[in-house]
Amino acid sequence: MTLFHELPLPPRVVLGECWARDGLQSEERVVPTAEKVEMIARMVEAGFTEIEATSFAHPKYLPQFSDAEEVLRRIPRKAGVRYRAICTTMKAVERAVRSKEEGFGVDEIAMVISASEAHNRANVQMGHDENKRLLEQMTKLALDTGHSVFGWALTSFGCPIAGDVAPAQAIGLGQFWKDLGAELIGFGDTVGVANPVQVSRFYQEALAAGMPRDQIVVHFHDTRGWGVANTLTALTFGFRYVDTSLGAIGGQPKTGSPSYHRGHTGNTCTEDLVPMLEEMGIETGLDPRQVLALGARAEEIIGRPLRSNFLLAGPVPHRGRETR
Repeated sequence: MTLFHELPLPPRVVLGECWARDGLQSEERVVPTAEKVEMIARMVEAGFTEIEATSFAHPKYLPQFSDAEEVLRRIPRKAGVRYRAICTTMKAVERAVRSKEEGFGVDEIAMVISASEAHNRANVQMGHDENKRLLEQMTKLALDTGHSVFGWALTSFGCPIAGDVAPAQAIGLGQFWKDLGAELIGFGDTVGVANPVQVSRFYQEALAAGMPRDQIVVHFHDTRGWGVANTLTALTFGFRYVDTSLGAIGGQPKTGSPSYHRGHTGNTCTEDLVPMLEEMGIETGLDPRQVLALGARAEEIIGRPLRSNFLLAGPVPHRGRETR
């Protein structure tokens, strides 16, 4: 299967569902633990095998995740399903390690550094050099305790503070994560500024620089409605891992810092991407109807209409196939 520049699309992709972490971090209302557990259990039932379950952020800054350990205690454990938590400090990694030692930990620990130094200082109050030294220590602890590491280069396609970001700057951070032993590496379009031509050029450069195709996670935000287009463009390079969020929610955490782009944020929408890929013959391992039901339940929990076109229009009507 080929598209655009005659590079192969993957026959199957693995979607990382981020609703329970990246999605909820932008929400003012703290979602009850029971509803988080319910949604994660339904994700497992629907066939998701990569789930971003929570964050070990300090509750002072992100009260949405003050129940991180309780969520991890209560979510279902099933062979082949990998749970992820994000950690931005050594204390957060230590909490993840304790959870694992007590029998309810995560499989992956995600860590972040921004390609834009200005954004990195705003996000974690450190410059690149200091942050790299800390991340080296955090990664060692995570790997030594049996976790896999997911290394993020945030703002890889542009920064809300400094503007354009040179691809080489982001790719250099990808190489940093590769050298540290990260199993997965993500170049995040953190504020939704990328366009498909930029995406194509970026990944051509990344692969030419030796970034491993089978370790890259595609993660685009939908701030301007371009998330699905950018994701599809990235998939023409043969990547297998994609991050999305039900309802296209998520983005900037509620930490009191100035809002990106008038506060309009959000990830690529799971309900829109999954059925499109399935219609194209790319397997996701997910049933679009179950994804539709998950999207509807997400709206009930959040308490407002979200941003899924598929939720409004339903599956594509083919001859002989029910549309509802």
